[in-house]
Amino acid sequence: MSTYYLEFSEDEATGTSHKFYEAKVEGAAVTLSYGRIGTLGTSSTQQCSSPEEAEKLAQKKIDEKKRKGYQEAVKGVRQKRTITRRGGESRPSTAKRTAPTIWRFETGSSAFGVFVNEQGCWVGNQDGRVYRLSHDAEVQMQYQLSEGVKCMVSDGEWMYVGCDDGNVYNITGKTPRLAYEINPSIDIFWLDIANGLLAVSDAGGRLTTVNYEDEEQWAVDTGGDSAWMVRCDPVGRIFYGDSQGVRCYYGWEKETLVWQQTTSYVLFGWLDGGNAYAGTGSGQVLKFGQDGQKLQTYKADSSVLSCATSPGGHYVFAADSSSTVYCFGEDGQRLWKLATGCGSALSMQYFQEKLYLVTTSGTFACLDVSEAAIAQAEQGQATPAQVIKAPNGAVTEVRSDLLEAAPANATGVLLRCVREHGKLRIKVAQAGYHDWHVQFPKNLRQDGQLYMVDRIEPAAQGDFYRVLGNIYAVNE
Repeated sequence: MSTYYLEFSEDEATGTSHKFYEAKVEGAAVTLSYGRIGTLGTSSTQQCSSPEEAEKLAQKKIDEKKRKGYQEAVKGVRQKRTITRRGGESRPSTAKRTAPTIWRFETGSSAFGVFVNEQGCWVGNQDGRVYRLSHDAEVQMQYQLSEGVKCMVSDGEWMYVGCDDGNVYNITGKTPRLAYEINPSIDIFWLDIANGLLAVSDAGGRLTTVNYEDEEQWAVDTGGDSAWMVRCDPVGRIFYGDSQGVRCYYGWEKETLVWQQTTSYVLFGWLDGGNAYAGTGSGQVLKFGQDGQKLQTYKADSSVLSCATSPGGHYVFAADSSSTVYCFGEDGQRLWKLATGCGSALSMQYFQEKLYLVTTSGTFACLDVSEAAIAQAEQGQATPAQVIKAPNGAVTEVRSDLLEAAPANATGVLLRCVREHGKLRIKVAQAGYHDWHVQFPKNLRQDGQLYMVDRIEPAAQGDFYRVLGNIYAVNE
């Protein structure tokens, strides 16, 4: 048996493809496999008249690929992607008082990802640990991802965790499932998802979009660098910020620049309704309308590392590089400035009069930002925070490629994996649904396999379905 293996990268030209091509000769049979690196790809086998003819065919196919730029490589050996993390150091706060903090959960390393809803509070740290807490900071679930958490984002009922290795996991079921694999050439800074469309901003000032089938749609170079801001809205607008300013793009299949505004260095972004907020290195949060008009400026005293708003932008919150958190009114007036007491906040979220921070010290903090609590804190009467340390001991590492058999009494929607034009796709395998594709993890797809999922919902934009909840294998 002889095997020929090639790889091809377009990152210098377009940043849109890392592919492999393999020809394997066994007797008089030639098996050709090709696809995106990190996936199983597509395979086909051709019978020849003799082993010699099989070898000739394999060599012909390999030579054709080499002429197109493919190069010999060692399978499974690739350069580790470049990873840039947010700064881990922060200066002491100059604020005289500390923000009223209900609890602090110590994760053990710098934390970047936070998400809070009615069901609970999620946090992910640089060590790849992910925790779900109750609103009272009781640990309800924990698991270990292979790489550090870059950020957490929601998309309607779906919630995703993006990691340093480029893997983006859907965590709406009991087992995190691999939803997207971002091109290895991209040094990820931030990401966001809306209606299944993934947008990624990176170190080189590039904005890349990926569709529900985990296929890159388009990418654009802005001329800037260090793009810490990307936010998507439900109708297809993407708000992006880097060293040169803020831009708004529109487009599901190709990009359209809607507007751009020059600003100082953008370090964070937030989206509330139709308005975009950019935290900058000059210590300002800038509010932009849908048409790109600058609506308001909120001034902090140091570089703004994160920001968020209450619903409708009634309050605007910001955290700076000096371990300080601010609150502003809609009109730009600073309402208060208080120390975090736990480092500089790298990300934040407001939820029901609470402000949740994740910080350079690895703290996940719940601040009471109600008017009454803030008034007490400014008088030096804040109640000491409850401090909880993350549980000791090993945490099971996530295996997103494992698939349980459906329980005997399980109910849900049946799906089947089919091959279309050489690609594995997922379709609904029961009556009453459109003949649409289903967004489904690529590392679970096996030709002909039947699956059961808790629910599927039609995408708000585009003709495809999305899976909600758990995924099981069905044995026929």
